[in-house]
Amino acid sequence: MFQQRLGVALVALALTLPAATAAGFADVLDTPASASPLAAKSLLNGLALAGNRIVAVGQRGHIVFSDDRGTTWKQAKVPVSSDLVAVSFPTPRQGWAVGHDGAVLHSADGGETWTKQLDGRSAGKLLLEDFKARAAKGTLGTSEEADKLLAEAGRIAAQGAENPFLDVWFSDENHGFIVGAFNLIFSTSDGGRTWLPLFDRTDNPDRLHLYAIRGVGADVYVTGEQGLVLRLDRGTGRFRALPTPYKGTYFGVAGTKDSVVVFGLRGNVFRSSDGGANWQQIETGLQDGLTGGTGYGPDGLVLVSQPGNVLVSRDGGAHFAAQRLANPTPASAVVAFDNSIVIAGARGVRAQALK
Repeated sequence: MFQQRLGVALVALALTLPAATAAGFADVLDTPASASPLAAKSLLNGLALAGNRIVAVGQRGHIVFSDDRGTTWKQAKVPVSSDLVAVSFPTPRQGWAVGHDGAVLHSADGGETWTKQLDGRSAGKLLLEDFKARAAKGTLGTSEEADKLLAEAGRIAAQGAENPFLDVWFSDENHGFIVGAFNLIFSTSDGGRTWLPLFDRTDNPDRLHLYAIRGVGADVYVTGEQGLVLRLDRGTGRFRALPTPYKGTYFGVAGTKDSVVVFGLRGNVFRSSDGGANWQQIETGLQDGLTGGTGYGPDGLVLVSQPGNVLVSRDGGAHFAAQRLANPTPASAVVAFDNSIVIAGARGVRAQALK
């Protein structure tokens, strides 16, 4: 089983471990998540707001939701028991969740019930079929480039459900992206009924892991290993690399209408107010890995760290101040509303007032 997103920097060490397929074991992609009274108190990796509802996703396919701002939680019906790491709701009803084994789930009722749209078994085959069709048309580059891409796609397809998707973001109920290990990236324009591989449309020749994708203003950004930051060039449909001063891993991206921030290992935060052309390092006072972030209001941003520190900005990420917590707990994701936040992590979900 892969490492949880809380320790996503270690995921590369576990990417060679396949889903349980040996005789006598049920495939987690075909096994519904078990009901558990402790689902909201166990490891939860991703959070999203579905209108006024909060939806959290986590280990063993657990998805929980709250309609009272995190006071009480109910467990959703989920068709897989793969570990889930991220969730996105562009509308109060329509949502998507992704995770290990290449699981991609969809909900049309605000997160109460889910169906599987894609998994690692079908994603690899989809990539290979797309490359074969493009190679036959001569649109996969030179003969040498096409041969190399076909070999990579064949290897990924042969791995089956080995590679995880690590983030998902939808701009509306039709248009969205999923990203994951080894440069896996797909887009959809029909709400996930069909998916288009974008594997060869990123400036990521080393096939580094893609950890996060978000829309900020009119742009779409991806962050990953070794200082990788990509921005979608809508004219060409390609994700172009943006140089940044830091060469460590970026776990996430967030922003406001006027700025974008990327964040990751050792408390590193970099901010750009010109679409990623220039970056300024923002002092955080932390050496912890920053694992989650969200915007709130017109200029607010909240970041959380692996041990549970909370940083708050009210000026679009130009400055961050530590939020004092009575009992900080490990954190992997955060959402904000009004003057409150909900944090997800190794000990479940908790609500916290912002000061």
